[in-house]
Amino acid sequence: MVRKRLITAVNDALVAEMERDEKLIVFGEDVELAIMGDTRGLVGRFGRDRVRNTPICEQTLTGMAVGLACTGYRVVLHLMFNNFIYTGMDAIANQMAKLRLMTGGQLQLPVTVIAGYGGGNGNAAQHSDTAYPALMNLGGIRVAVPTTAADAKGLFTTAVRGHTPTFFLEAAGRGGELGEVPDGEHLVAFGQAATLREGRDVTVVAIGTMVRPTLRAAEALAGDGISAEVIDPRTLVPLDEDAILASVARTGRLVVVDEARDRCSAASQIAAVVADRGFTSLRAPVRRVTVPDVALPYARNAESALIPSPERIADAVRHVTARQYA
Repeated sequence: MVRKRLITAVNDALVAEMERDEKLIVFGEDVELAIMGDTRGLVGRFGRDRVRNTPICEQTLTGMAVGLACTGYRVVLHLMFNNFIYTGMDAIANQMAKLRLMTGGQLQLPVTVIAGYGGGNGNAAQHSDTAYPALMNLGGIRVAVPTTAADAKGLFTTAVRGHTPTFFLEAAGRGGELGEVPDGEHLVAFGQAATLREGRDVTVVAIGTMVRPTLRAAEALAGDGISAEVIDPRTLVPLDEDAILASVARTGRLVVVDEARDRCSAASQIAAVVADRGFTSLRAPVRRVTVPDVALPYARNAESALIPSPERIADAVRHVTARQYA
């Protein structure tokens, strides 16, 4: 294994898959310039027939991705920021998510859409959303939110080789994080959560960008004698419900940390699953730590006040561990 940055691991996987399959093409906003870093060097290596910059028109780009996939290409579409999912939503919601069903399986849609998500960088309201709740609601779309370099490489490779439209969401500000990455071919299965820290008192499910502050909170809580088990879902669709339920059955408590806005968040869905399938395991109410139902502001100090911090996460854990059903 070698230590690589998350974004470099994605780039390595993309190069390997383009070498493996000449029908794999990449297009999108500034893919030649590679502002995010994940498409760096592709145009020089594979040429503009397979790597192409496009105008900023997401409605066209998502429609193009569907059309190309239907005609036999394997497509990687880079939307840069996940807010731009909203402007390309017609083809995403009405075509990508539904054509396989509507054609009785005659059409495959091997499309992987890359987009950066989340705040923390002062990118203002139209570039800082966490949009995966909208994707989770569609049906027919897979959603991956890797947090380590190894998972980024493995989940991306699995996504590209699949036949189901997949959104591969890269945590904003996490591209430079280092981690161990397996050499050679590496795949990570969708729908298998990772337990990052074992604990006995409370289960904390941390999604994407929220893993790092959650682990910091868990470390601080350990000093207070509170043992937190930290679970990273890795993919939200499919979601590893069984792993979460098994953990809650051991700890009796659940906190979900999610950078999406509170209403209809991924945290809401996870809380509902545990309430539905694991209610008898709970010794205290489920607690969600999310972003308030407002747009993220440009000002860094105002933005940071809205995004879950280690302190907010630790306070939520203390709240549930202090409570117990009679």
